Amino acid sequence: MKYKNIEADNVFIGQNTIIEESAIIRGVNGNAKTINIGDNCYIGKNVQIICDDFSLGDYSKLHHNTNVHGYLPCKIGHNAWIGQYSIIDSIGGTTIGNNCGIGAHSQIWSHVKFGDTLEGCRFLSEKEMIIGNDVWFVGHCIVSPITAQDKSMALVGSVVTKNMNYNEIYAGSPAKSLSDKIGYQFKEVSIDEKFGKMTKYLNSWNKYSESIKIVESLSDIDFNNSDISFFNVSNRTYTKRGSNEEVEFMKFLLPEKAKFTPIILE
Repeated sequence: MKYKNIEADNVFIGQNTIIEESAIIRGVNGNAKTINIGDNCYIGKNVQIICDDFSLGDYSKLHHNTNVHGYLPCKIGHNAWIGQYSIIDSIGGTTIGNNCGIGAHSQIWSHVKFGDTLEGCRFLSEKEMIIGNDVWFVGHCIVSPITAQDKSMALVGSVVTKNMNYNEIYAGSPAKSLSDKIGYQFKEVSIDEKFGKMTKYLNSWNKYSESIKIVESLSDIDFNNSDISFFNVSNRTYTKRGSNEEVEFMKFLLPEKAKFTPIILE
């Protein structure tokens, strides 16, 4: 399918992806070099992606009036949820991992530029923004160029100026860790617990499904059986078959029940 609102030399748009007609996708100065958007994604009304190299993983959503811009690559993983009126800047380069949430009206910045350097302004920098897996900026967050480690979280209205540690929760302006007082975003869950919970999810969705199977480890998967989508709870990966039932089950799980990413075999 050819999209009239995409201007790029190389374009890949996955299956079942919806891009609203009012969205604009192009490069900084004319055509983008590469636009790669996965399966079952949603690009909302008036979204602007003005980036020379942009990629978005499966089941990711960019809601209306979000702006993504920058001349360095912007890479966003699977199962992203980016709320309306958010800004993602990639002038210094931005990488966002899998299963990340960026709440409405948030701003993710990878550069500091404006002041007159001839006049002696000391603030001029471009630095890569690195956001790990399962990171959550709850909403109305402003984030300067940092590294946010996996499972870290910033509460609503946070102004984040320093790196975020693994699984810690931050709040305030400037944001500071509150995990010593309120705990962590994620608690430890055993594989047995995960298996039991996923089995209940499957049964509540369709207990008679023959094309979805929940397993506890990679060794339980029959990779030669292309008729079954195997969901491995030990590392939240699945054998992506693209069947209608698989897609509907993934949509049933997202965003808050469970997030799975395709298995990549080396």
